[in-house]
Amino acid sequence: MHATTLGWMALATAALLTACGGGQGVDEEATTVPASATATPEVFTRYAAELPPDEQREPLNVDGLSPPTSETTEPSPITR
Repeated sequence: MHATTLGWMALATAALLTACGGGQGVDEEATTVPASATATPEVFTRYAAELPPDEQREPLNVDGLSPPTSETTEPSPITR
């Protein structure tokens, strides 16, 4: 093969790989639990129940998350 043909093939391959790269950055807000959701156990339960069931979505970052607790109320079930 000629050097020119190899050069064009390399350029086309690089362009295809760049086009398939996606550019889908992870939205930080979509992957972290908002501070307002940890205000009370009721608010946290409501937040967890309203999360959409989605297998394609990035998992939530729960590092440092402390779900609120209450010594006086019974636990609420999360139902869909």
